[in-house]
Amino acid sequence: QVQLVESGGGLVQAGGSLRLSCAASGSAFRLGWYRQAPGKQRELVATITEVGGTNYADSVKGRFTISRDKAKNTVDLQMNSLKPEDTAVYYCNGWRFRDYWGQGTQVTVSS
Repeated sequence: QVQLVESGGGLVQAGGSLRLSCAASGSAFRLGWYRQAPGKQRELVATITEVGGTNYADSVKGRFTISRDKAKNTVDLQMNSLKPEDTAVYYCNGWRFRDYWGQGTQVTVSS
């Protein structure tokens, strides 16, 4: 079992920054962030493996950075140069033979 609790998020102006954090209980092979905007499907934002391998959606490359603290069992998402189209509910994801999800945190970017 993997339980995930997100923190961070909120309202920010375009061009601003936010940092999301997710605390995991249990061991996940891969941690990451997904997002879902109104009327759209949930999509990958970024993932990071146990050995630090990362994967980013093209839309966030160069603006977002995912990091993992193995000692604390947390995964953070630093989001810079935010755009209105980044507005969504952001979900922490953990994978250990199946997907586990956090409850989600709202990120709103105003223009």
